[in-house]
Amino acid sequence: MSSQYIKIKNHINGEWLDESNGQYEPLKNPSTGAVIGEVPLSSAETSRQAVAAAAEAFPEWSAMPLPKRMDFIFKMHRAMVDNHEMLAEAIAVDQAKHIAEARGEVGRVIEILQMACSIPALMQGETIQGIANNINGRVIKAPLGVFCGVAPFNFPALVFGWFIPFAIGTGNTFVYKPSTESPLFMQRMMDLIVETGLPKGVVNIVHGDRDTVEAWYDDENVTGICLVGSTPTAKSIAAGAGKHGKKTMLLGGAKNFLLAMEDAPMDLLIENVLMSGYGSAGQRCLAVSNIAVVEEIYDEFIERLLEASKNLTVGDAMDPDVFMGPVISAKAKERIHHYIDLGIEAGAKLALDGRNPDLPEANRDGYFVGPTVFTDVTPCMPIAKDEIFGPVLSIMKVGCINGGLRMIRNHEMGNGACIFTQNSYYTEKFINEADVGMIGVNVGVCAPHPYLPFGGIKGSLVGNNKVQGKDAIDFFTQNKVATIRTVDPKAGQPAAAKKDSSVRSCVAG
Repeated sequence: MSSQYIKIKNHINGEWLDESNGQYEPLKNPSTGAVIGEVPLSSAETSRQAVAAAAEAFPEWSAMPLPKRMDFIFKMHRAMVDNHEMLAEAIAVDQAKHIAEARGEVGRVIEILQMACSIPALMQGETIQGIANNINGRVIKAPLGVFCGVAPFNFPALVFGWFIPFAIGTGNTFVYKPSTESPLFMQRMMDLIVETGLPKGVVNIVHGDRDTVEAWYDDENVTGICLVGSTPTAKSIAAGAGKHGKKTMLLGGAKNFLLAMEDAPMDLLIENVLMSGYGSAGQRCLAVSNIAVVEEIYDEFIERLLEASKNLTVGDAMDPDVFMGPVISAKAKERIHHYIDLGIEAGAKLALDGRNPDLPEANRDGYFVGPTVFTDVTPCMPIAKDEIFGPVLSIMKVGCINGGLRMIRNHEMGNGACIFTQNSYYTEKFINEADVGMIGVNVGVCAPHPYLPFGGIKGSLVGNNKVQGKDAIDFFTQNKVATIRTVDPKAGQPAAAKKDSSVRSCVAG
């Protein structure tokens, strides 16, 4: 990846544009703290300009035959395959996800695009014959118009995959706002999209803060708004968009549980806790945070976990020899430190302190927090209740599976939960009773395959719509129902038909 200064631009109606208001904020590399570029803070006027471009493109794009629209999805897939490493490096530079994990994120989006290629099959409607004499019914799935999406910093590629291919594949147009902290992936991806020949205005990119998003609420051209972010942000968008009748798909925050039973395969358990809890520096919505361990293996688990955690290396996201990169910003680092202080004040035992990890000289101004482990945690403590979004694990002792399930049930978030066991009774009980949207068995990150819906419940999802799979098709389309009478052109209209009660009943109401 070039060290050249990066100037992020908006992409509206097929053109790369500087922000007209001249307002930019610095783009930093979290691994070093160095300023590497600048990101526009677009005005509400610029945001509405992007929507207008999408609205203008919608009629022609939605009328395009489905196979031709799908050609562009196939081309996007090929472009990502051919540019896998370049896109991964873009994520590792400004989001500072470890390069191995960045490659994995791009790989998952390639799988999502493969799934999006099945849109024609998933858009098939329904037909019912013989509602009445010579009358049939049909349901078709039709596009709605302009959708807008807001991405978080932690998965710039994944959220693109969740939103844009499904929206445009079903015939809509899109305005996308990446995070100002990790905009580089979308800049690179948009270059590739342009090379596919996608008509101008179908996908537009606008950067900015809340003013950019709030401009969508009362814009009559906007049909719906999508978000992956925090629960407070999701609720704010729900209120603003709902007031003006917009559809929303809003994934909020998380506090994920892992329950370790007495028969848990210990080597597999430790390996998965390390990857889930510390991977992406704990900055993912399915990172394990609260770990409930039955008392039979509690001491052994803590001993094994601490030994493994102490041996993990922390450093530059581009260094393949380190395990964990930095958190996204100085503000995020400060917030995590604050929660570590709160954990100590609440009476938890800080068994491993990650506040001052050993770092190479070049990374000492970066935003690093090392693996951190609290033991003797209770569910009422802030570190067990709040989403910390960092590499901080809270270990709690439980007597049995019911104790772990009770903790999950009582938490206001309901994103994901995992169980480690070899017992089929425990497995089925956990699947049935864990009050979350996504469940894992002997896996540390319970992310569903792209064929299946992704999303939580309770405080982790505002509304009902989830991303991926058929859920995405349902969100980005509307059901149109046709009632069709077939008439023999040679027969005319018999007078008796006026008295046919079945005809009257089918048009009642």
